[in-house]
Amino acid sequence: MVAARDVQKEDINVMAITDHIERVRDGIRRGLFTSEAAVSQGILLPILSELGWPVYDPTIVTPEYSIEGRRVDYALCHPENSPAVFVEVKKVGLSESAERQLFEYAFHVGVPMAILTDGQEWSFYLPGEQGRYDERRVYKIDLLTRSTIEASERLIRYLSFERVCSGKALQDARSDYQNVARDRTIKATFPKAWNALLVGQDSLLLELLADKVEDFCGYKPDLDTCSQFFENMLRAEQTLVSDQPPTPKQGRKTIPPRIILGDTRSMGHFTFEFRGNRYTARSARDVMVKVFQLFAKEDNEFLDRFAARKHGRKRRYIAKERSELYPDRPDLVEFHSIELVPGWWMGTNYSRKNIQEIINLACEVAGPRLGSMVQVKVDQGC
Repeated sequence: MVAARDVQKEDINVMAITDHIERVRDGIRRGLFTSEAAVSQGILLPILSELGWPVYDPTIVTPEYSIEGRRVDYALCHPENSPAVFVEVKKVGLSESAERQLFEYAFHVGVPMAILTDGQEWSFYLPGEQGRYDERRVYKIDLLTRSTIEASERLIRYLSFERVCSGKALQDARSDYQNVARDRTIKATFPKAWNALLVGQDSLLLELLADKVEDFCGYKPDLDTCSQFFENMLRAEQTLVSDQPPTPKQGRKTIPPRIILGDTRSMGHFTFEFRGNRYTARSARDVMVKVFQLFAKEDNEFLDRFAARKHGRKRRYIAKERSELYPDRPDLVEFHSIELVPGWWMGTNYSRKNIQEIINLACEVAGPRLGSMVQVKVDQGC
């Protein structure tokens, strides 16, 4: 009878958490979570509440838990005032490289499980295990790319109040960590990950290729040429492996682009219209910059909301500090950045494919009212 009640309760939790995750996904896409406080109040605490945690009891869910003069964002306690899980919260897109701080907190108190989240990505760690920080990560969830059911089930498995209190959550986390199937899954995922790199064409990857070509022949290709090389590789691999095109990631909503950029190398200048006014641009980069400036002029919260979205793996498409645009390549800052409006900078060292994705993301954050006002075409013979 007890087991039946537990199963029923978990089913209800799955449904409630799934509904909340759907709302969170919509808010992330719209750039609504612009600060750590917004992530905490709008994402973390509601999920903890659905998982059974008494979020209004500071002896159980303790905010700003003090550790030798420093503070961890939340300590989830069992018994009262005795931390069982530490949770560190970051702004959306800024969770990378924050593991060290979280692990130091956990080591000081001997907390066996730690969670790092920016609301979109959730990383579950066992700080007491061996290896690098990333090797002690049990599981990682991206709410925009994983199915809501899978995300809900993992949150329940590692973070439900009853399972943490009973020790089952920690037991399952350790079992998952040690499971030899993890290694098999990683090896089987290598081709898929490589394919995703070719499809996504991350700017870091493009620049690595361009730098290496220059090392060998003395001439450095532009990023569009590198992008075309990856596209040719991808088509060749798809021909060898399967006639079927790659399927989109599960859980990601496909949003048709409102702006389609032509090939500037062969088709001339861009023209686009906004609110009935016509603008001319010399390149895709100029289109990107002007679209952002127009959106920012129409909506004074647009840049803040866009900055709250997850950008590249390490870079920020826009930032208030110029140095944040290329933290891995400070040599690019001077010649490949532009001040959009006073106090906001944009990086410009991107291929046409990357720029297309950035503009599409801007339209998504701007919302249907503003996004639909922009129409871009390529002028022949300009």
